[in-house]
Amino acid sequence: MKNEKFRHMSLGEKIFTIVDYVLLILLVIVIAYPLIYIVSASFSSPQAVISGKVLLLPVDVTLKGYRAVFQNPKIMTGFRNSFLYTIVGTLINLVMTVLCAYPLSRKEFTARNRITSYFVFTMYFSGGLVPTYILVRNLHMVNTVWAMLIPTAMSSYNMIICRTYMVNSIPDELYEACEIDGGSPWEYLVKVVVPLCKPILAVMVLYYGVSHWNDYYNAMIFLKNEMLQPLTIVMREILIQNQVDFTMLRDAKAASEMQGLAQLLKYSTIVVASVPVLAIYPFVQKYFVEGVMIGAVKG
Repeated sequence: MKNEKFRHMSLGEKIFTIVDYVLLILLVIVIAYPLIYIVSASFSSPQAVISGKVLLLPVDVTLKGYRAVFQNPKIMTGFRNSFLYTIVGTLINLVMTVLCAYPLSRKEFTARNRITSYFVFTMYFSGGLVPTYILVRNLHMVNTVWAMLIPTAMSSYNMIICRTYMVNSIPDELYEACEIDGGSPWEYLVKVVVPLCKPILAVMVLYYGVSHWNDYYNAMIFLKNEMLQPLTIVMREILIQNQVDFTMLRDAKAASEMQGLAQLLKYSTIVVASVPVLAIYPFVQKYFVEGVMIGAVKG
């Protein structure tokens, strides 16, 4: 069917289609190759990585890098903290976003547009780093888990998307029917609004979850206790700061092995840190397009 359609194209359309496909293939290669290389290098031997033998597939397959990752106590502590911040933080984000978006979606709330404009204002202007740090310090949240949860409790952008979804997808007649049945506003929110908002809430889970998992800036500013630092800070030390002093190693072979293991540890840590985020996408994929399109385009 596609070949038949291609035959009936004009010369210009055929050239455009061929060029289009070639560019898309090149783009896929440019994007996919670094990812494939990192995965292949993480399963290859340190000597193969250092010598540049790894091009596409693993060479001298070994799990030495992954053993080093899971035996490193700092990495495992970072994993635990990242899971904690991601799960608890996302729950807080969802509750705060729904509680703010719902009243702003009700037409009988006459001040809803004015209050929404205040939230929009914060998207363009903020207090900055120094006032934020002073506020967090005065609230005694520095070097506590709350420094990673409370300052990012809600995103104005995500709240506006959720509000727009509620306005365009939930008819007012449902609220009237709930009132006739004797339901309270809280019952309407919990039993009617939240179940109907599954697509947009799935999108919010993805947005907030990925944001928490990748967050390193707040941890770098507010957390000095290594036992509270997330995986991103540990990765930053491994990828940037953790350099082996090879002048302390007199044996050239030992220095080479240490250098290879350091490279292998970097690749293995990147792969292990990416798996939890990639695992989220299959569960929210069917809701993602619907939630984003209805929440962001209409209204």
